[in-house]
Parts: sequence; structure tokens; C-alpha cells
Amino acid sequence: MSETAIPTRPSSGISRFIHDLRYRRDRHRQFVGISFIALVTFVARPLESLFLPGAVVVVVGMLIRLWASGHVKKDKQLATTGPYAFVRHPLYVGNHLIAVGFCLASSLWWSVPLWLLITALYYPPAIRGEDTKLERLFGDDWREWRAKTHAQLPSLRPYGGFKLGSWSFRQSLVQNGEPIYIVVFCLALYYIHRLLG
Repeated sequence: MSETAIPTRPSSGISRFIHDLRYRRDRHRQFVGISFIALVTFVARPLESLFLPGAVVVVVGMLIRLWASGHVKKDKQLATTGPYAFVRHPLYVGNHLIAVGFCLASSLWWSVPLWLLITALYYPPAIRGEDTKLERLFGDDWREWRAKTHAQLPSLRPYGGFKLGSWSFRQSLVQNGEPIYIVVFCLALYYIHRLLG
């Protein structure tokens, strides 16, 4: 697999910002995702019939992220157990579920096409970049795992049979800050719920 050439980064200004957004530097992708959640939270017009299903989807997404982040040992070991036995990028699966859940909970019709646009702009290049890095780090092990797992669509048959592997709350907290995000997302859901009156 060959690496995709990224154009030279402009030295300053709006061109640099757009370049960074386009080529998906992690901090910008996270900023855009959190900004999306904040936007749909603060302008929410929740309907009772959509809030609960949305909140459930958000919780499932948060649990997937918590599970995945406690398994990954960034750049040290290829994670193929736990959620990584089913899908290569379970953190992104969790992101999508959280965003879709907030779309439902907020009852904002326009939030769905906005999330789809964000997804189209940010996730394919991010996945390509991560896959390229993992292939470089883990070679044949990564290629074998990739051949048997999808990037974002979980498989019903886990890679190598289902193995729980070792999960670490500390790792989840230190590497990704997942418990902090969970608190923030729960507060956002609480805010939307209060809008129901």
C-alpha cells in the first residue's frame, strides 16, 4: 500500500488552517467533532419521542469508545482483541454512534446531513493515514488483520476468534481521556433533556 502524498503545509494564515482541516490533523478532527456536539446541544429542539432513543445510541457509542480506548497500545502493539477483533477503527464507530445519537436527541433534521458532511471530509483520510502508519509499524500482522476486518463496519465473526484481551481504565483515561468525554457528553444529554420541560 503506498502512502498518499500530502501537499506542503502553508506557513501561516487561513491557507494553513484549511490545509490542517483538510489533511485531518487529529486536534482539528477532534475540535470539529466536539464543536458539532456542542452546536446540536445548544440549539436542540428535542422531541420526547426521539430523545430517549438518541440518548441510548450516545451511551452505546460512549461504551464502545471506552472499551476500545482501554485496549489500544498506540504504536507499541497491534490491537486485535476486544472491539478490534470486530472492526479496525472502533473509536470511529463510537464517534459515529455518539454523533447520530445527538442528532436524534436534539431532533434537528439538519444535523444529519451536517454529520454526513463531516464524516465524508474527515474520516476517509484519517483512516487511510492510520492504516498506512499501522502497516508501516506492524507489517504482515497488520495486513493479515486488515484482510479479515473492515475499517468501520463491525464483522459478526471476530478476527482470530473472540478474545477479550486486557482492558485498562487507566489507559483509557490517560491516552484518550474517555471518562472525561463521557462526563461531558452526559452533561450535554442532561442539558437537552432539561429542554423537554
